[in-house]
Amino acid sequence: METVLAEELNEIAQLTAPLVTLKVHTQVPGGVHCSGLLSDAWRINLHSRIASRVLLRLAHRSYKNENDIYDTALEQEWENWFTVDHTIRVDVTAIKSPLRSLEFTTLKIKDAICDRFRDICNERPSVNTNIPDMRIVGFLDAHTFTLYLDTSGEALFKRGWRTETGDAPLRENLAAGLLRTSGWKPGTVLFDPMCGSGTILVEAAQILAGIPSGARRDFAFEKFHSFDAALWQTIKNDFKPNPLPLTPTIFGSDISGDMVQITAENLRNAGILFEVPLKQIEAQEVRPPNDASSGIMLTNPPYGERIGVRGDSTLATEDLFNAFFNAFGNTLKQRFAGWSVFLFTADLTVPKLLRLKEARKTPFFNGALECRLFRFDMVSGFNRREAAKPKE
Repeated sequence: METVLAEELNEIAQLTAPLVTLKVHTQVPGGVHCSGLLSDAWRINLHSRIASRVLLRLAHRSYKNENDIYDTALEQEWENWFTVDHTIRVDVTAIKSPLRSLEFTTLKIKDAICDRFRDICNERPSVNTNIPDMRIVGFLDAHTFTLYLDTSGEALFKRGWRTETGDAPLRENLAAGLLRTSGWKPGTVLFDPMCGSGTILVEAAQILAGIPSGARRDFAFEKFHSFDAALWQTIKNDFKPNPLPLTPTIFGSDISGDMVQITAENLRNAGILFEVPLKQIEAQEVRPPNDASSGIMLTNPPYGERIGVRGDSTLATEDLFNAFFNAFGNTLKQRFAGWSVFLFTADLTVPKLLRLKEARKTPFFNGALECRLFRFDMVSGFNRREAAKPKE
């Protein structure tokens, strides 16, 4: 999602116009480099729906062995960022590093931080791997070592509104990336017919309402020595919520009544004060909400036994899977002409099962799982796969 993250960062930069201080630089695998004031990092944490973390680069050096990494970490003025009473956690990732053990490298960075504090105040910070006050991140490539201080704390996909989930919910920042990639904009009809716990719907509803993604959570930078609480309050108060829509444009449904209830609860927890109509219905039976002649359908279909087609319990899981997508494809062709349909899945055979020809497929990673966002433009009679045409 580097490209859509760069687009979003440029939009966040304009929040301070005309005195723009945030500059977006290069996209790299897994992230985007940018520069600016420390307060710009606060704004990214508050407003970015796509980033996972905002990392502040402290050092970037060449290295040959673990001792070089220890020396670099020891040189950093950690005492200017946090106190010995704050707990820490160190994480290290690498690409083509010649070092044999990342665990040993992680230990060397931790030792350097603790040794620095012991030299200064005769005490050392404690390690907390579950809920640390401060996260330090190291990255190694074949020749260079980069050391970061994490300004976010908990990963940014944890928005602070989710109380209950279904099985394997989408991460919130992934849902936001899917929405942006689909081209959805506030005011366009959006429908998720397999909404699960409602992640896509909540993200869209907050965008429509103008609620920042980080409005309901805390961040690690609030514990920094340099933290200016008054400035942070000003930044949080700078945004203005959008007017509430007069008619619904965001809709959801699910086969499970429990999931529909969880979605409704998550919408409330996320501060959504307008109606998002929800319905318990099988995906094969859905129709365009409010008889809309166009819109965007964006959904993450469940897999295997979670398909849950009623009345077919004797079928094997694979047969359930095939029968479901066959029926769902018919529904799309018969009822959703004029719509753009986006299905996010790890199963690359889905277009074939639907008997539809995708207009586009965008690669994504859901954690380590390679997925695709398939787009189908539902133009009646023209998007059916050739092999799937009925015989005369």
